[in-house]
Amino acid sequence: MIEELKAWDTKLFLELNQYHAAWLDPIMYWITDSYFWIPLYLLLVFLIIRTYKVNGVWILVAAILAVGLADYVTSGMIKPYVGRLRPCHVVEIQKNVYVLRGCGGRFGFASSHASTTFALATSLFLFVRSRMSYFIWLFPWAGLVAYSRIYVGVHYPLDILVGACIGVLCGVFLWFIHGQISKRYVLPGTA
Repeated sequence: MIEELKAWDTKLFLELNQYHAAWLDPIMYWITDSYFWIPLYLLLVFLIIRTYKVNGVWILVAAILAVGLADYVTSGMIKPYVGRLRPCHVVEIQKNVYVLRGCGGRFGFASSHASTTFALATSLFLFVRSRMSYFIWLFPWAGLVAYSRIYVGVHYPLDILVGACIGVLCGVFLWFIHGQISKRYVLPGTA
């Protein structure tokens, strides 16, 4: 069963990874780069602080914790335990993998890019949806960032899917914990 799933995942990866274009390469190069999104992160911080004032700080702390937890689960726990090589490191398929930028670390399951972007999208959307419903657009953004990892040749589709699920769960978890703490204690700036 596991071998069939891996074979299917590899086949789907090779199918998706072959669809690239010279005009799209520089776009995907930057989409997959975490530092490229710093202006977006700063805009999100500004919008949340402007709308929620001091309570916005607690929202941002919870979102940062969700991202950190998602990264720890994927990079610190799952990748070393599972030990699945990134497709660009698999000798049997290397000649068929289109790698746009460096291959990265040895292991790819599960995707940290997918987990952290979906943790951010989920936690922020849950916190601000009543006053800032346009934050729903963070989900297509997270999906685009996650897909870019297949495009650049460093993750299988299941790496992305599992990473995204972990990110959503971490975002929901931190949103829930924040709600429980807010019910028991009055956080500074929330009274």
